[in-house]
Amino acid sequence: MDSLTQLVFGAACGEAILGKKVGRKALIWGGVLGTLPDLDVFIPLGSPVDDFVSHRGFSHSLFLLAILSPLIARLITTIHQNSKHLYIKWVLFSFVVLEGSVLLDLLTIYGTQIFWPFDTTPHAVPSLFIIDPLFTLPILIGVLAALFLKNHRLNTVGLSLSLAYLILALGTGIFVKQKMEVKLTEQGVSYSKFVCSPAPFTTLLWRTVGIHQDQYFETYYSLFDGDIPLSIDFYPRNLDLMNGIEEHAPVVKLKNFTKGYFSMSDINGSIAMTDLRMGSEPNYVFQFKVAEIKEIKNSPIKAVRLKAILDWSQLPWLWERVWKHTAQL
Repeated sequence: MDSLTQLVFGAACGEAILGKKVGRKALIWGGVLGTLPDLDVFIPLGSPVDDFVSHRGFSHSLFLLAILSPLIARLITTIHQNSKHLYIKWVLFSFVVLEGSVLLDLLTIYGTQIFWPFDTTPHAVPSLFIIDPLFTLPILIGVLAALFLKNHRLNTVGLSLSLAYLILALGTGIFVKQKMEVKLTEQGVSYSKFVCSPAPFTTLLWRTVGIHQDQYFETYYSLFDGDIPLSIDFYPRNLDLMNGIEEHAPVVKLKNFTKGYFSMSDINGSIAMTDLRMGSEPNYVFQFKVAEIKEIKNSPIKAVRLKAILDWSQLPWLWERVWKHTAQL
């Protein structure tokens, strides 16, 4: 999730656990611990691909954070001597905030290594877009009420509303995936796999990207579409561009990290590899130049991340698409 959401979610959890006993310290420490796991983005690993595939790695391990919780609680009670008698609650506080922060990240499509170091597979249960106002706003209001009005009840209400929305989003994700299976079968669309994730800022509209050999497709489904047939767009993956660079380290890492949801493209004589899960056609968030096209054999190069193109003009279409299946981009 975005940094603001992690901060206020951590603060809200902290306030709910210890706010009445330690006051604003709970909010502050909750906000700090809520953002702590994502600080791994500041650890340089030598290449943009390594930075990309290693984000949400060890710092998001449920096991590591569980071990760190008593140590962090000890640090907090050392700083705040007058709360030493609350050490056990500080341990619970640290555990809930840290683990909750990681589980929130798990609910986005990026991928989170929650079982590190026993399993370094990036897991994802895509149920929320990285920024979702309907999830963040209630906890933000509750945290502000606790911070400035010392109103603990509003914080509890805000946190409860957001968690209820989260449960609804999880259920919606299951429903949409089942709906896609039925619709793709009815329309005779071949695929080896597909993944559904919320469109930007909402859980009313979902994007599906599917893979079938040297082709991928993209389609959107609104909760208001009912039984209307899917409008599906198909694109080439250009897997022939991988010839000669199959064992190139960045290519191998990206192939594994994206779980096969990738395409290759020729950009002015350079070969780029794109993560198809994040973004939408033709603008994707993570795209890396990995080789140069040569007459005889493609030449691997040190990977370079290409600048993401953010097309904000699509936002009105996304909102219209929620309500109208016929919305034109």
